Amino acid sequence: MKAKNILAGFALVGAIALTTAGCAGGGNTAGGGGGDDKVITVGFAQTGSESGWRSANTESMKEAFSEANGFNLIFNAADNKPEAQIAAVRSFINQGVDAIVLAPIVTDGWDDVLKEAKDANIPVILEDRTVSAPEDLYASWVGLDFKKEGETAGKWVADNFGKTPTNLVVLEGTTGSSAATDRAAGFDEAIKGTDIKVLDSQTGNFTRAEGKTVMEGFLQKYGSTINVLFAHNDDMGLGALDAIKAAGLKPGTDIKIVTIDAVKDGMTALADGEFNYIVECNPLLGDKVAEVVKKVVAGESVDKSYIVEDQAFDQEQAKAALPDRKY
Repeated sequence: MKAKNILAGFALVGAIALTTAGCAGGGNTAGGGGGDDKVITVGFAQTGSESGWRSANTESMKEAFSEANGFNLIFNAADNKPEAQIAAVRSFINQGVDAIVLAPIVTDGWDDVLKEAKDANIPVILEDRTVSAPEDLYASWVGLDFKKEGETAGKWVADNFGKTPTNLVVLEGTTGSSAATDRAAGFDEAIKGTDIKVLDSQTGNFTRAEGKTVMEGFLQKYGSTINVLFAHNDDMGLGALDAIKAAGLKPGTDIKIVTIDAVKDGMTALADGEFNYIVECNPLLGDKVAEVVKKVVAGESVDKSYIVEDQAFDQEQAKAALPDRKY
């Protein structure tokens, strides 16, 4: 009798062990990572480290997807090479992660790999930039209103220079990225019908070095006839600032500079009068993205998009904001 009770006890323990293993096991279904006691493995495909904004964004994501918050983060930065980023997403699929977070370098070319993720029951959450792929291939998007950022920058230029003949040059972001495309569209709409003439517009790939190089070309071609520069991000504007100084001109005075991002270096240039206006693009998206990932993996419903609000700054506002600036 005692032997039977011992055997029954072993059977009960075995059943409990199997049940526990089943709850903690990692399937890649939408509800596969929803348990509070389960670490959620997330693959994050970042664009690269092209700017101060991107560095702040990466830090925000790493902090939000920490071990302490219940995540195992697999991080990959693609050095702004779309093919490398697609390969990273495929690697995440092969590793069987619970979810993929993607900050797409460019808008197009994602249909196939996103379908592979869907077929593997791995939800994809877009961060920062968007894609042209069908919406059913990703669960949600967390980011900024890039078109509104461009409109805000363009409205400031139109309000300040739109009634007198003004020559403007543009430093564009990475060609094919949603940030560059939407900012350009918003800016162009805002200055339409004004006396502002766009002399030239070229990509600086969101980097300080290329921003400087392209601005040097603008200055060689157009010289001091340039009145205003619109840069799609602070880093390109900072590179252009160096080129303007090297040409013997005074940034912020001889050539007005309007940028987007509001990272510390850009805000410092604005406070010093070398930039004239900055539209914010908030990089601290990590907490919101992590919140959405947890809900998606738990099988809860989420909105298709979440837009984080931005601000805009003139010189005095930059001076006031800088002491407490987090990025």
